[in-house]
Amino acid sequence: MQPFPFRLLPDSSEIVDGRLHIGGCDVIDLAAEFGTPVFIYDEQQLRDRCREAVSVFGDGVAYATKAFLCGAMAKLAHDEGMHLDVATGGELHVALTAGVPADRIVLHGNNKSMRELRMALDAGVGRIVVDSFDELDRLDALHAETGATPKVLLRLTPGVKAETHDYIATGHDDSKFGFTVSTGLAASAIERARASDSVELVGVHAHIGSQVFVVSSFAKAAAVIAEAAAPYGLAEMSVGGGLGVPYVADERAPTITEWGTAVLEACRNAGVTAQISAEPGRSIAAAAAITLYEVGTVKKLRDIRTYVSVDGGMSDNPRPVLYGSGYEAFLPRAVEADRPDTVTIVGKHCESGDVLVRDAAVPADLAVGDILGTAVTGAYGHSMGSNYNKVLRPPVVFARDGDARLVVRRETYDDLTRLDV
Repeated sequence: MQPFPFRLLPDSSEIVDGRLHIGGCDVIDLAAEFGTPVFIYDEQQLRDRCREAVSVFGDGVAYATKAFLCGAMAKLAHDEGMHLDVATGGELHVALTAGVPADRIVLHGNNKSMRELRMALDAGVGRIVVDSFDELDRLDALHAETGATPKVLLRLTPGVKAETHDYIATGHDDSKFGFTVSTGLAASAIERARASDSVELVGVHAHIGSQVFVVSSFAKAAAVIAEAAAPYGLAEMSVGGGLGVPYVADERAPTITEWGTAVLEACRNAGVTAQISAEPGRSIAAAAAITLYEVGTVKKLRDIRTYVSVDGGMSDNPRPVLYGSGYEAFLPRAVEADRPDTVTIVGKHCESGDVLVRDAAVPADLAVGDILGTAVTGAYGHSMGSNYNKVLRPPVVFARDGDARLVVRRETYDDLTRLDV
């Protein structure tokens, strides 16, 4: 088996004296300092991807915080010129606490509660993306109560089935999200919002799914929502996010620039004159991080399989369990080594399904006590993590210019009982 595909590592990765460095920091030293499991982010890469998105889409582009959010990430994205896309009151609270101005925040969600909508109105968020007629009813009630008239976009469902996992496809007609174009719901919603005193309709929005590699799917969706909105002369149109990233050796994906160029061209070809915005998340954060674990057991079952157990698992990366997602593994002490052995890397949870990498290629000398890494873990690891089996959530470290800073501390056992009454 060939060495680990170096292109899957963060941009600043380099080998120094045989060991992996990210952001000028020796990652094995970081594992010793901060413990394992630990998320290590290339901070400069996060900044560079934010800047790339702004350069393509302009000031209206928003970072999709569901991919990865903490106070430091919210501040970083804002500092680099992005708006922030939040989908719950919790994400909104983190963004506001980080100092992001409310008018730079876009609130999403298919079932926003009255509390969340009131929170958004009180803060003065820049946009609310309305997902249902029930939500319009709630905004009517809040307008009667407060007099607030928020700027809104309507989320339209374009009827485009993205080539991705069914659980993360959102643009087809059979979806819990948005107003379906093909059934006439989109037109009805636009007419109602335009006539309403409770909202100021400024545009439309669509999102076809996540981890999408085929740029033409985005272009097709953009053309559909452009046609649906054309009669109304709306000022804004968001094409959402969902651009895929490569996780394993044989995957390739468009860059943010390639994606944005194709989408903007499709909009121009459709005669769109509205301001076009987008909401990249995974493509900003995913490839910027690795997760480090310590190997605890190596269990060889003759003629069956070798299990390598690490000190994390489905609690810090649920994607393999949820979606069957693939990853590559490596040893930071020997990134360039051949990987002739095939093992199954598993977590420490009381589940047979707690698998991180089903068929991982690893060096022949992998042993108990080794620091083992998985790459492209910057999105939907920390954000989808859990305390299953009451494990402690890992810390998050940003590395840049030889300096590593802790931005999320590791939980303690006392944190596990802090909410008990």
